[in-house]
Amino acid sequence: MRMIVQLVLLAAQLAVPAPAQNGAPNPYAVGGQWGRLPPGRSWGSTSAIYPDRDRSGTFTGRIWVAERCGGGHCRDSDLDPILLFDADGNLLRSFGAGLFLWPHGIHVDPRGNVWVTDAVHTDCEPDENLSRGHQVHKFSPTGELLMSLGRAGTPGDGTDTFRCPSDVLVSDTGDIFVGDGHNHGHGGNNRIVKFTSTGEFVEAWGAAGSGPGEFLGIHALAMDSQGRLFVGDRANSRIQVLSSDGSHFATWIQFGSPSGIYIDEHDRIFVADSDSGFDPESSGEPRNPGFARGIYIGDARTGIVEAFIPDPGPDYTRVTSGAEGVAVSAGAVFGAQVGGSKGVLRYAPATDP
Repeated sequence: MRMIVQLVLLAAQLAVPAPAQNGAPNPYAVGGQWGRLPPGRSWGSTSAIYPDRDRSGTFTGRIWVAERCGGGHCRDSDLDPILLFDADGNLLRSFGAGLFLWPHGIHVDPRGNVWVTDAVHTDCEPDENLSRGHQVHKFSPTGELLMSLGRAGTPGDGTDTFRCPSDVLVSDTGDIFVGDGHNHGHGGNNRIVKFTSTGEFVEAWGAAGSGPGEFLGIHALAMDSQGRLFVGDRANSRIQVLSSDGSHFATWIQFGSPSGIYIDEHDRIFVADSDSGFDPESSGEPRNPGFARGIYIGDARTGIVEAFIPDPGPDYTRVTSGAEGVAVSAGAVFGAQVGGSKGVLRYAPATDP
């Protein structure tokens, strides 16, 4: 009986219609700039944000952010790109200087450790002589480097190499999943790579394409309470819902073109779309027609979109803008802005009149 119920639910998910652009209500107030940096430092492009957890896995109300050293990358910077803020946006600590070229995805595991991917920069350069990049780094909450997956500056598709890894996720059982990788059409891998909790290769699956289990530009990972893996298949403008061994459950197009995905403890799903709605007059052709940039909110169990936070000032002359990363803490939604205002915007629930 349980299997029948699951199959019925998955069939319903596959049939969920796409909403009209801006068709869902917005229950949040206007977003405000959040997170205070030290004097003289300004926000750069920001795609990585995640709530802090303590050693027991309890969310603390603090927020981790990885930003690109005040600009578009960290190549020539001595700034710390990994930042921890308290609930009021005060900077508590920072680390990671000299370790990253292009910090991209972030995850805080059930033990409070911080994982950050280095997707290199721009074109996933296979020919450049790099001493950084194409890696995933694990840090203690105080900034001690505990583990690195991939070989520094060495792109590849083997068991110990990545090409522009875009995001990382650690399950409650300790399995590590890497979205490999970021792809602007310049040769990034299109696969999910799975490791044990100690970093031993288990398996990899996926290939370039638009069929079930195929990807074009993996950009985000999340997992729900059932252990299902949600993959932001951005260039295909869809989310693929998979088992932890890669079996395909569902394909969702109703959450736009996913740059970031966050699923909370109640299986509420938050999806940042920073790509849809290109202006044909400025970029050549529209992207994902019928969808707007912003943050789509819904139910990860049913796939129904229930709310939408519009991008506060979409800059459609850019290839991507607005929130790429998304996180939730204490009822507020946080958007990590890759373009436009950059930095982090905080959306509090709208108050009743």
